[in-house]
Amino acid sequence: MIRSTLYFVACAATALFMTDTSLTAQTAAFGPENPFYSPSALPFHAPPFDRIKDADYQPAIEAGMAEQEREMLVITNNSAAPTFQNTFVAMEKTGLLLQRAQAAFNAVTGANTNPYLQNVQRELAPKLAAHQDAIYLNPKLFARVRTVYQTRARLQLDPESQRLVEIVYDQFVHAGAALSDADKEKLKKLNEEASKLEDEFSRGLLEAAKKAAYTTTDKSALAGLTDAQIAAAAQAAAARKVEGYLIPLQNTTQQPDLTELSNRATRETLFQQGWTRAEQPGNDLRPVVARLAQLRAQKAKLLGFDTYAAWKLEDQMAKTPDAVLHFLNELIPAATAKAQAEGKDIQAVIDAQQGGFHLEPWDWDFYAEQVRKAKYDLDESQIKPYFEIDNVLESGVFYAAHLLYGLSFTERKNIPVWQPDVRVFEVQDANGTPLALFYCDYFKRDNKNGGAWMSSFVDQSRLLGDLPVVYNVANLPKPAPGEPALISADDVRTMFHEFGHALHGMLSNVQYPTLSGTSVPRDFVEFPSQFNEHWATYPAVFQHYAKHYKTGEPMPADLAAKILKARDFNQGYSLTELLSASMLDMQWHTQPSGAPLENVDDFEKQALEKSHVALATVPPRYRSTYFLHIWSNDYAAGYYAYQWTEMLDDDAWQWFEENGGFTRANGDRFRRMVLSRGNTENLATMYANWRGRAPEIGAMLKDRGLTEK
Repeated sequence: MIRSTLYFVACAATALFMTDTSLTAQTAAFGPENPFYSPSALPFHAPPFDRIKDADYQPAIEAGMAEQEREMLVITNNSAAPTFQNTFVAMEKTGLLLQRAQAAFNAVTGANTNPYLQNVQRELAPKLAAHQDAIYLNPKLFARVRTVYQTRARLQLDPESQRLVEIVYDQFVHAGAALSDADKEKLKKLNEEASKLEDEFSRGLLEAAKKAAYTTTDKSALAGLTDAQIAAAAQAAAARKVEGYLIPLQNTTQQPDLTELSNRATRETLFQQGWTRAEQPGNDLRPVVARLAQLRAQKAKLLGFDTYAAWKLEDQMAKTPDAVLHFLNELIPAATAKAQAEGKDIQAVIDAQQGGFHLEPWDWDFYAEQVRKAKYDLDESQIKPYFEIDNVLESGVFYAAHLLYGLSFTERKNIPVWQPDVRVFEVQDANGTPLALFYCDYFKRDNKNGGAWMSSFVDQSRLLGDLPVVYNVANLPKPAPGEPALISADDVRTMFHEFGHALHGMLSNVQYPTLSGTSVPRDFVEFPSQFNEHWATYPAVFQHYAKHYKTGEPMPADLAAKILKARDFNQGYSLTELLSASMLDMQWHTQPSGAPLENVDDFEKQALEKSHVALATVPPRYRSTYFLHIWSNDYAAGYYAYQWTEMLDDDAWQWFEENGGFTRANGDRFRRMVLSRGNTENLATMYANWRGRAPEIGAMLKDRGLTEK
């Protein structure tokens, strides 16, 4: 019932229990000609993108909601006493049409959208919110769920079934099922308004990033970029029918080209256009941010919590805002101290060159690269020729998964995709049996959301007989035609990171879809992905993929050694910008319910100062106005999860180092005890059972270079 794709939904609750007549009217436009009408006949039930038209999504999703309403009606009105089978298992089998239509819709609206799809998204958002409310807030359905929950000790359920009962019951209560009827109506209104604003934020940010791209007709303004980068900028301008050159924005504060642009005025303009991208006349997202924060605080109070963060963290590993703040505060002093020391090194370079100016955020990456060259004799332009994207994927990402978990990958050219750049691979297990289907969509487009992510079209479930179909999306720079796609060391880590999420989905081996794969708390879900990053620099893997794109020669040992030696470089900056974003998120979501609409600029400034991360030269990785994670992507009060799970992944890496490292036995053990388990047991217990103890922060501090190694 409660699938991984349903996190997106919100909706206008006309009724979980409408009449059959109204249901028929609602689905009149949906029939056998719609490609979602029946399960896909493609391998693994992959979406038939060659048959799907933009106009197919809305009728299929609306029909899917109606179908699930009918299915839930049968469960709710069952005259038999509630049992695990007729309530929980029955709910797990509902919503299959909605799931397959919405999963494909989420993929294209995230990675290949257009104005028509954006309008559909805007129209569906409140309907989906209401649909979810109609399920979770229905008293008769909750009564059945609660009856089974209260008698679960006598039912002799297996551990996974017991876990399902507890998780689903908690989801109902967390969503407001125990509220009075009057408060449920208030909650529905809050959810409906929030869903509209979240959609408005997502659409507005996509447009803001597009409009704020840096453009110039003066080629000299791009001094420092390679000929290939300048050609790509010319191609990007031509694609938008703009004269000259164009540098698109990525959805972070710092932009990749700031490392190489030698013209300071260009750097400042590029930075400032990104910094203010969502604060422009006609598309100012500050009112959306302020109202969303206020709505969330009101929702938390209605649900019985002091703050939205307290409500959101109830079912996470951290449990409370105080625990999160304590964890972050353990990191801030060392991170900011190191960042300030790094800033002094950079200012010394500027002064030595008689720059005559104080370090600003748009200078950091450019001069940090010079410091890195001086300290480690390392130049990013030396590195990129050894990181050609397809080779990194097949000889690096896939190779590591093969050695650790026995997986093999075969490209499938006959599986339809949503955009020509997308590649598809069938994944086989060590014994040759089909395991999963994997899509990757790596190159940046104007109609793609910023950042990188993993999601699924089909979640693994033994109950439903489904094998997983998962995908990775990123925003890596696309080269000009005929040029190789050479990427940075950071981009390589992004590929390994997102594939770690994919492995979590692909290696899932559970009974129930609600507990499958990545359906775990936010502060655990990033653990497998961040752990997988470590293999990017593991010698046996690195040597296999770090080869020159022209000659095929491996990266020279001295250059590879410099990369490893430079791992601690700039770590104060990189961790501080993350901590700033996490603290900004927590400050927004620990507002009391009676707080007024905030002035976003003032609130942001005060939040960073209050959190002791307000360094003038180290801005947060995301500002409030382009913080997609927390305003539209379900990471509200959860961005800290990246640092929390970094603690887990570094601690886990220490276990691997202490137990023989890169071996199939270690991989199989990690797969069996963690990656395959989904959310089938308490996550802290799962980790401790695998690790032999609870996680400790020491390994993270060492990995970040914040303590002695």
